[in-house]
Amino acid sequence: MLNQTVIVGRLVRDPELFETENGNKVTNITLAVPRSYKNADGEYDTDYINCVLWKGVAESASEYCHKGDLLGIKGRIQTRTVELDEDNKKYVTEVIAEKVTYLSSKKQN
Repeated sequence: MLNQTVIVGRLVRDPELFETENGNKVTNITLAVPRSYKNADGEYDTDYINCVLWKGVAESASEYCHKGDLLGIKGRIQTRTVELDEDNKKYVTEVIAEKVTYLSSKKQN
């Protein structure tokens, strides 16, 4: 079985580095990925894909990547459950990044 994904998109906001209770570094990023086809209105929709970066990958991304940068992410898809309260659960799907490739920065005016 195989769980591997590669996505290329623009960073929606600057990454923020956090440290867990165990001392691991982590950052959550969102990539805007335009679809390759037009919708019924003749426009391209965009998917916003949440990605989690750990340890060295998280540190590098938080230092060198900024909002608008074009990034390539190689990783795996993971789902998890978040319990909001006793009777309410939320399912979260995200990409766990194994490698981040810096492709280009947003053009400056």
